[in-house]
Amino acid sequence: MTITEKAPAKINLSLDARFQHTNGDHEWQMVMTSVDLADYVEITPRLDQQIRIRTTSGFLPVDQRNLAYQAARLLQRQYQVRQGAQITIKKQIPVAAGLGGGSSDAAAVLRGLNRLWRLERPLSELAHLGLQIDSDVPYCVYSRTAYVSGRGDEIELLPELPPFWVILAKPRVSVSTPSILRAIDYAKLTVHPAAAPLVTAIHQGDFQQMTQVMGNALEPITSKRHPEISNLKHRMLRFGAEVAQMSGSGPTVFGLCARASRAQHVYNSMRGFCKEVYLVRPLR
Repeated sequence: MTITEKAPAKINLSLDARFQHTNGDHEWQMVMTSVDLADYVEITPRLDQQIRIRTTSGFLPVDQRNLAYQAARLLQRQYQVRQGAQITIKKQIPVAAGLGGGSSDAAAVLRGLNRLWRLERPLSELAHLGLQIDSDVPYCVYSRTAYVSGRGDEIELLPELPPFWVILAKPRVSVSTPSILRAIDYAKLTVHPAAAPLVTAIHQGDFQQMTQVMGNALEPITSKRHPEISNLKHRMLRFGAEVAQMSGSGPTVFGLCARASRAQHVYNSMRGFCKEVYLVRPLR
């Protein structure tokens, strides 16, 4: 028996880092959604208790450093499972891009092994466990538009988004999220996008209002290290995106367009300046 789980990329429509807890965790306020760029995770059972990872990407570790491996081990320990698993990750999401690929793979393993090992645990429980792996994993367990707060573990699912298109552009740099988080100086962090107006716009199905209240508190930090991010953002806006910003800790920049024709124009234009460009839709 083989189980296949889709592991979609996420983008941060809004991201604010509020403060840092005494244990080093960050307090977040974010609005996230998933798009139809995805990895696919295939899982087959093993009679022993070994966890084995294969991946189509040469950039990913296949040992305990891999978040999918950590997810499988976590479920084994939590529920005292005596089976193992062979996990194959077919990568489509760029690595170290701010699109949550590793977290989404881990969440797919949690969902897939929950089925394969017949644990029958609710998504809320899997999401709670996922926080032990990475702060994006709880959201990725659901992979639905949501307001995410706390350490990443408080998930409020939101209505379906109004229709629009998303252009993703990843420059030729990779970003270490831990290095960006270590660089946050909360005393000097002046960008604090408010999630509440964006949540209201989503409830109202108002795309234009959404574009007016989006933002990412980490964008100035990562852009200072990688000026390519600002360059891509300005090009996207010049080519016709109605809003453009960085996703997560970067470096991927995304732009939103209400009309397919304009989105196609932005996509075609960006391909002249960036190798990795994708034209996608939100999942819901």
